[in-house]
Amino acid sequence: MAKFNFKKGDTVEILAGDDRGTKAEVVQVMPKKNKVIVKGCKIAKKTVKPTEDNPKGGFLDKEMPIDTSNVRKVEEA
Repeated sequence: MAKFNFKKGDTVEILAGDDRGTKAEVVQVMPKKNKVIVKGCKIAKKTVKPTEDNPKGGFLDKEMPIDTSNVRKVEEA
C-alpha cells in the first residue's frame, strides 16, 4: 500500500471541484479507498425516512468523500 500523507485534523486545500480553493480540516481518512472527508466540503443532500429518533424524516446534509489527488496539505506557519 502507498504511503498516506493525511491525518485526521490536518488542514487541507481543495484543488478540484465546486469547492476549489477552500481550506478546511480533515474529518475522516479512508486509506484503503484513497479518500478523505473534509469538513464543510462536497455536501450532498440525503433523504431520510422517518424513524423514532427523527419522526419527520426529510433531508440531511452529508459530507461526501474526496479523492486524495484533489486535496493538498497546507503547512501552518
